[in-house]
Amino acid sequence: MDTTQTQKKSFFSNLTVQILIAMVIGAIIGIFVHNNYSPESAKEFSGYIKMLATVFIRLVQMIISPLVFTTLVVGIAKLGDIKAVGRIGGKALGWFFSASLISLLIGMFWVNVLHPGTGLQLSDVDAASAAEVTDKTQVFSAQNFIEHIIPKSIVEAMATNEILQIVIFSIFFGLAAASIGDNAKPVVNALDKTSHIILKMVNYVMKFAPIGVFGAIAGVFAIRDLNELLITYAKFFGSFLIGISSLWVVLLLIGYLFLKGRMTTLLKRIVSPLIIAFGTTSSEAVFPKLTEELERFGVKDRIVSFMLPLGYSFNLDGSMMYMTFASIFIAQAYGVDLDMGTQITMLLVLMLTSKGIAGVPRASLVVVAATCGMFNIPIEGIALILPIDHFCDMFRSATNVLGNAIATSVVGKWEKDS
Repeated sequence: MDTTQTQKKSFFSNLTVQILIAMVIGAIIGIFVHNNYSPESAKEFSGYIKMLATVFIRLVQMIISPLVFTTLVVGIAKLGDIKAVGRIGGKALGWFFSASLISLLIGMFWVNVLHPGTGLQLSDVDAASAAEVTDKTQVFSAQNFIEHIIPKSIVEAMATNEILQIVIFSIFFGLAAASIGDNAKPVVNALDKTSHIILKMVNYVMKFAPIGVFGAIAGVFAIRDLNELLITYAKFFGSFLIGISSLWVVLLLIGYLFLKGRMTTLLKRIVSPLIIAFGTTSSEAVFPKLTEELERFGVKDRIVSFMLPLGYSFNLDGSMMYMTFASIFIAQAYGVDLDMGTQITMLLVLMLTSKGIAGVPRASLVVVAATCGMFNIPIEGIALILPIDHFCDMFRSATNVLGNAIATSVVGKWEKDS
């Protein structure tokens, strides 16, 4: 009897199980509110319940900047060699750009094969609803790209959680600390101990994950009629799921090719981060937890602390696949003919523009809007995908987490073998 009770307690104390239960309860309550209360009351309920998700995500954001800075500086200082940093960075960027290209091509392939935008009725499109996204759109330029990457103030970068800018500063700081040698040891040791304290904070913050997921799911289902959405967007959403499933198959096959049997172990490790990202539509929300799980998987902390921050800026595979898919979908809906040469050009443009707006809220939509403007596709077409975007974002966020977990694990294996 005691054994059975212990097993039950252990089962329900598992974070993944708690999150799954929270998702189900959140969906049930959200659907109940949507079906039994007025739209105004449901909207008010959604606003309040989503605060639970906001609290959780803010708790995570609170520790991202210090975690990235401390772990990355300590990792580089321990490497003690600029050649090692260059070697790992080269492998990372090589992987990231290859994965981005594959993701973009998969999106382009399926949207051309399935034609989800062809024959779509545009009479009910509310162009005004796209203003929130299109107002953030800016024309891509080398100046915007450089200004986004290079920090003018590390304090500002940390305050706004600009991960890539923090990475740039941390690399310089870590290399400088390594070059000083023993004199820098007290600082490096202090940062090492600080990183362990922050990782302990991760355990506390993750206890709020089920509550955050519950709030996010309940809030969405309270104001969205899922049946109506799925009927209206059945072709678009179904085509998107085929594309994202194809990307998962490719990522898992590539992961298995390099990690062999350990791929199963990795998947077991990242189940919880995957579900949190899916429920909250935020891959950023699992950054600290993913860091912890990859280190437990066996990837050296210096590799994890270097790869993940870069990956969160350069390796968002799910978002990349969605960008080509959504851009060409809007072109199809408006009858804009894009020949294959133009689509390839669009793909190359997306390779660059997507790196320049990392960290922007609803970044995928902002990039899609900017790309549409560059290729004379009506930018108000963003309104076509806004109603279903949240559900697409759930799959995008989980895919981003999977892609970064595999990339970090593979580069970790390469470094271990070299």
